Amino acid sequence: MMRSFRIGSLFGIPIKLDITFLLVLPFFAYLIGFQIDIVSELLNTALGAGIDTEAITGGMTPWILGFIAAVGLFVGVILHELGHSLTAQRYGFPIDSITLWLFGGVAALSEMPEDWRKEFNIAIAGPIVSILVGIASFGLFYITPASFDGARFVLGYLAILNIALAGFNMLPAFPMDGGRVLRAFLARSRPYPQATQQAASVGKIFAVLMGIFGLIPPFNIVLIGVAFFVYIAASSEAQQVTMKAAFQDVTVADIMTPAGDLHTVAPETTVATLIQRMFTERHTGYPVIESSGWEDDRLIGLVTLTDARSIDPVEREAYTVEEVMTTDLETITPESNAMEAIEKMRDNDIGRLLVVDNGDLIGLISRSDLMTAFDIVQKSGAIDPSQQPRTAD
Repeated sequence: MMRSFRIGSLFGIPIKLDITFLLVLPFFAYLIGFQIDIVSELLNTALGAGIDTEAITGGMTPWILGFIAAVGLFVGVILHELGHSLTAQRYGFPIDSITLWLFGGVAALSEMPEDWRKEFNIAIAGPIVSILVGIASFGLFYITPASFDGARFVLGYLAILNIALAGFNMLPAFPMDGGRVLRAFLARSRPYPQATQQAASVGKIFAVLMGIFGLIPPFNIVLIGVAFFVYIAASSEAQQVTMKAAFQDVTVADIMTPAGDLHTVAPETTVATLIQRMFTERHTGYPVIESSGWEDDRLIGLVTLTDARSIDPVEREAYTVEEVMTTDLETITPESNAMEAIEKMRDNDIGRLLVVDNGDLIGLISRSDLMTAFDIVQKSGAIDPSQQPRTAD
């Protein structure tokens, strides 16, 4: 999970920096500064830049220009992601944030469009913006006086890099922009999940090829990292889309373990007894229910194996469940979609949700319940709650 902090906003969209960006920015600045003489010669050859290489390679100048060019490159990345984001907003898809991190930038859409035209337009918007930034950089390069060697180097470098960024992103390596364009075209004639699976397969092939090229001496660590990211991201998004399709008409009530079948624990139970129950019953989480003779049972918390392990083994007889349980409970309603339960577990990094209706505990849904249901849907195409095994781990 990326660790990021907000630095501002553009068009109402929060702009964040991931901690890894603070590592990659100096690296890029160093790399550009280290290769400044080679790059300036390439610019002289490709663009007729007329840069006096000796004027920009002395003292601290290479490192200053390297830093300015690196910052300019990531400004271009933000504009690239803004292209995606503003187009998505035009179609009514909110953008949670734009984050700069190790491998560039990522716009966090709250929901991906399943209409192929919308996805195509959103995907292509980023590379179009990068091309426009490259053209603008070249225009500024063209009007900059020949005596401003440093400025011409930075502008020429950004012109070429932004065009290259657009070209690289258009590789059909899902979930990169080109891969999303590929999925959009595939979705014209086949179901969205099938189009995603096929685009992800192509993306994995390109990821392997990028990894192989990155391993050819001299090793390209950045390309190897991008290949790894593309492969993992393609697999993850393909699985998520498949699960979303599988759970389209499935509610939490269809999957949950009902309250009558739940294993619960009393607040006065010792932690030692709790761990023994976890071992014999093979559960790792229990709702904590307070009972009395004059009122209904009351849900007061949830205790997990992690909570129990926080107590030293020699002290577990002295501590009760009530002292270690979680009282800040994450709940979900029975009519909620199963995919909503998955997303809530993922966002809160938890393995189970209490199912509550009008304040009453009516069940529990765990990752195991969801994975079992997903397996049934994939194999049979439907869920029959009466046939489904129940778990509460």
